[in-house]
Amino acid sequence: MMDLEGFLKSVGEKIGAQWVDTRHETLARYGEHTLPAEARAPSAVVFPSSTAEVQEIVLAANEYHVALFPVSTGNNIGLGSRAPARAGQVVVDLGHRMNRILEVNEETCYAELQPGVSFTMLHDELERRGGKLMLSATSGPPHGGVMGNAMDRGAGYGPYFDHFGMLCGMEVVLGNGDVIRTGDGSLDSEELVNWHVSKFSFGPALDGLFSQSNYGIVTRVGVWLMPRPPAARSFHFTFPDDEDIAEIIELCRPMKLSNFVPSLFRVANDLYAIAPDEVSAEYAPGVKNAISKEGRLALQKRHGLGAWQVSGMFYGASDAAIEPLIQRVRGHFERSGKARYISHDEAQNISALKVAIDSMTGRPSASELGMLKWRPGSGNAWFLPGTPMVGAQALELDRVGRGIYEKHGMDYIVMHVASARFARGLHVLSWNKDDADENRRADACYRELSTEFAKRGVGVGRAPADYYDFHMDQMLPSLKKVYSSLKRALDPNAVISPGKYGIDGEQ
Repeated sequence: MMDLEGFLKSVGEKIGAQWVDTRHETLARYGEHTLPAEARAPSAVVFPSSTAEVQEIVLAANEYHVALFPVSTGNNIGLGSRAPARAGQVVVDLGHRMNRILEVNEETCYAELQPGVSFTMLHDELERRGGKLMLSATSGPPHGGVMGNAMDRGAGYGPYFDHFGMLCGMEVVLGNGDVIRTGDGSLDSEELVNWHVSKFSFGPALDGLFSQSNYGIVTRVGVWLMPRPPAARSFHFTFPDDEDIAEIIELCRPMKLSNFVPSLFRVANDLYAIAPDEVSAEYAPGVKNAISKEGRLALQKRHGLGAWQVSGMFYGASDAAIEPLIQRVRGHFERSGKARYISHDEAQNISALKVAIDSMTGRPSASELGMLKWRPGSGNAWFLPGTPMVGAQALELDRVGRGIYEKHGMDYIVMHVASARFARGLHVLSWNKDDADENRRADACYRELSTEFAKRGVGVGRAPADYYDFHMDQMLPSLKKVYSSLKRALDPNAVISPGKYGIDGEQ
């Protein structure tokens, strides 16, 4: 039986009572999010300063049967922010006091970080050191956590886009209170010269168990960094018609299969590109229609953009060395007869394209957060499916998605992040969270999107907290059984984030 009072007293004695917060205003703030459901306030927030203090919190949670919900910086906007998976869980705010860059190694190009290190903090430290190294930035909140984004399998757009794949060596407090290190940090030694340069050591590789799971609390990681090249030049194309997505995917695929283009392709539709800088002129309270085709065309004309914008980047020794690469990719895309080229220099003055340049050169930017103002009320959720890099399949899913958005009166805002064989679709839902009917329609839209895409063999890569159980119910029963078995083995009392990603520990 849960003994919250006993837990808080015990934790206060271990980490200091001033780091245990039960004030109403604090709980309300931590319970807020941008999703359709009601706020989920925690019962308390605790602020550890070290792995040892996290371990004490987990041991106390086991003793007093209290559910914890760890967050790093709590800026997972559109996916749950820092609200717990279930109301009443105790938020363990790792970022408030555990926010140190423990090491930057400029020889083998990595940094060792605590959970509270944000993209901006790491970028600024690398610049302070002379800018020899660059991180992989998202286009999301620059104050978001590097580690938290990677553990939830977020991504960037440059060559080091795979943020979880670029982690090497973790320190983890398991749900049972044990502390482990992964990779070559698993040696029973304090001389860990390979911890953040060699992912794999003796025995099974465990790192993946702690991504999008609730088996432990990661308190320290190594993250690989890219040497900053002497020059970087972007290229951009606009396409005029919605149906051009099929041709765009066909054009991008060979460029990535050969790795001729080292960055990912950002393939953003008109509203994804424009919404950060605009407020919907057609929105009014009670309106249940998506923006009109005429309204979209007017926005495209005003911003000098198209139905789709394609962005990528080359890196090299000099601008002159990169120019032939730009010309080759330009010739490839312009053969379509529909692509309009926008140069790197021109794009610097177009905010929708400048954000692509910033993210691909490791510079955090808050530009895309402007989408929260597209409609009032700051309702925001992300539907994150994917598609093979096959034009016909991309077009089919695009038509399905557009139809569902329109049915529920939502504006179709999407960007595809395209690699060689697969593109992740960043489908944005933006609505007035202060309007009960819009909340209902946003929720119905998300559920229908997920259901219809799943029917076509397409699942999601990440999920908003409101839909953890919904997506877990789409998984194989045998897989769910494995997840539950791992939960019972590593967190036998299910004290860490029960319900996160639909994992409880029950059979």
